[in-house]
Amino acid sequence: MTLAELFAPYGANEDWNGVEISDITRDITQVKRGSVFVCTRGQVHDGHLEAPKALEQGAAAVVTGRDLGLENQLIVPDPSEAYASLCAAFYGFPAKKLRLIGVTGTNGKTTVTHMIQAMLQRAGYVCGIIGTLGGRAGQRVFEAHNTTPDAKELHRTLAAMVEEECQFCVMEVSSHALDQGRVAGLRFEAGVFTNLTQDHLDYHLTMENYLAAKKKLFAQSDIGVYNLDDAYGMRMIEGLSCRKVAYSADNSVAHYTAQNITYSMDSVRFDLLGHGITGRVNLKIPGLFSVYNALAAAACVLSLGLPFASVVDALNQFEGVKGRMERVPTGRDFTIVIDYAHTPDGLEKVLSACRKGSPKRLVALFGCGGDRDRAKRPLMGKVVMEGADFAILTSDNPRSEDPQAIIDDIVEGIRAYSTPYVVIPNRQDAIRYAVRTARPGDLILLAGKGHETYQILSTGVIHLDEREIIAEQLAKLER
Repeated sequence: MTLAELFAPYGANEDWNGVEISDITRDITQVKRGSVFVCTRGQVHDGHLEAPKALEQGAAAVVTGRDLGLENQLIVPDPSEAYASLCAAFYGFPAKKLRLIGVTGTNGKTTVTHMIQAMLQRAGYVCGIIGTLGGRAGQRVFEAHNTTPDAKELHRTLAAMVEEECQFCVMEVSSHALDQGRVAGLRFEAGVFTNLTQDHLDYHLTMENYLAAKKKLFAQSDIGVYNLDDAYGMRMIEGLSCRKVAYSADNSVAHYTAQNITYSMDSVRFDLLGHGITGRVNLKIPGLFSVYNALAAAACVLSLGLPFASVVDALNQFEGVKGRMERVPTGRDFTIVIDYAHTPDGLEKVLSACRKGSPKRLVALFGCGGDRDRAKRPLMGKVVMEGADFAILTSDNPRSEDPQAIIDDIVEGIRAYSTPYVVIPNRQDAIRYAVRTARPGDLILLAGKGHETYQILSTGVIHLDEREIIAEQLAKLER
């Protein structure tokens, strides 16, 4: 592709004819000869300051939001939006060749996207997926750096899906991605809203800003599928022109509802109702939150015209997602569950689901992420004190913060409670302690890491797979 072809929508300079481009980037360390460097601005970093250096390194042109007085500069109103559009053009506009489904919300995005993928594949479609666990297009797997990738990585992945003859792409769409324009220019056949609870306020500052970011997805969607039972459900689709589809476990006025819900430690059963049709679902993931995830996924694909019986069948066969209420085999008289819950609401829901299994003692091991919303730390402590019988306070991903300082913030929320707890900052030691001190009938919840097999410390990233630590400690118990 030539520079003139790439920049045609913005007005081409005759000097750009015949100039072949090799890449598009907004990372100065990735600039090479023939690159187009886009000067985007973040909370701290401003790419405009690096534009001269990009040209010195061989960039064919720079895209800026203001006149920098440089040769081969293209001035645009919004560099972040232009970056997404230019990446789409560079990869041949792959999104236009796919039917896109976006899922947003504080909790449940990963499970809902995987449920939708399973339903589409059950109905005979080829569906790619993008999210927290990475991307997959046919047999090709892409590592996840963010829940929703940078625009360049996103369009490259979409192009791979086209090559693999995918018909659909279902993706998690984070509030950061929406706010930063990573999905700018995409048109979603359906957007799905799961819920909105406190998270990412270190970035958004207020819940109103958080809501506004999430709402952008539905301005880009033909169908808006929303949780009628969530406090923000109606506000998420308010004032939008998309077709609106509601789901609920509590309100019969919704388009799709769940009734006759029964719980067990291993599953949840309910009747899925919609448009006069009923199907009995036996979902192999426990908890009321699993009902809502299933409703969100079902409402989405049913609104796209998938057969009701096929959707119910897909839910009954769905095996779950790694790190989401994942039971780890112990071969002993206690149970261990790994879950990604890392918000007050998510933790409360997972503890409630664990309690449904009637354990003799519910043990919760958890921490909070460093360099993130500090306000939720005491709230998570409060949730555990109210929902568990014993707590182990440890580290999550402390990042640049002192792990003990994070734990001290959690302790501020639990001083008034009598629930016993211990503090073990090293997460590996904390897991070993949990297994070593397990009692018959215990259910031990390891919350926060889920699918992750690493831990981010101030000194760097280390390998940490909770399953390996559990197996190691179990082996020691058997000696």
